[in-house]
Amino acid sequence: MFESFGVINIWTYIAGLIFIILAPGPNSLYVLKTGASYGIATGYRAVAGVLLGDAILILLSYLGVASLVQASPILFTAMRYLGAAYLLYLGVSLIYSNWVAPKVKTSSPKIKTEKVFRKSLSLSLTNPKALLFYVSFFIQFVDYSYHSTWISYSILATILEVFSLIYLSVLIVLGSAMTQYFHRNKSLAKLGNSLLGVFFMGFAARLSILN
Repeated sequence: MFESFGVINIWTYIAGLIFIILAPGPNSLYVLKTGASYGIATGYRAVAGVLLGDAILILLSYLGVASLVQASPILFTAMRYLGAAYLLYLGVSLIYSNWVAPKVKTSSPKIKTEKVFRKSLSLSLTNPKALLFYVSFFIQFVDYSYHSTWISYSILATILEVFSLIYLSVLIVLGSAMTQYFHRNKSLAKLGNSLLGVFFMGFAARLSILN
């Protein structure tokens, strides 16, 4: 079926995709944290940012921007450190807001949700390795003898986005279920947010060190 649209080894692609999506990363952790902190509706704001970021990266990989980044060590390094700096900022901010900064109640949930969307989108777009991954992964399942490879990319991208949406939805529900428990256990909530901050800092270190 999919071979007629230039997509090959579809079941191998789906199997690999499941393992990749289930691997913990800053995007999924941020969605889990958002669901736990603000509930389901705001959690889907974070999911929208992740899905849009993935779609943009897939489009850029199709247009050849990933090859340009890979061919330019300076550009790749700059993007890598930009992504690491943003992850470090998120990690430090989480720890600071939980243990140092005074608590200020926010009266405008609209501002909060807009910030969640921007943060999740930024997390997706500031990871150059994700851009290069989409090239190295997608290229294995596209038949380049097919006359319209953009259709092949679109099919692969749609499958990825659907699987991501399902997985992230599960994280939102789990996070939302934790909300009431965290409200009753402020110390545990602070510890959880701080642990998430440490994870973000660890991802930042990993991104800045790995080539």
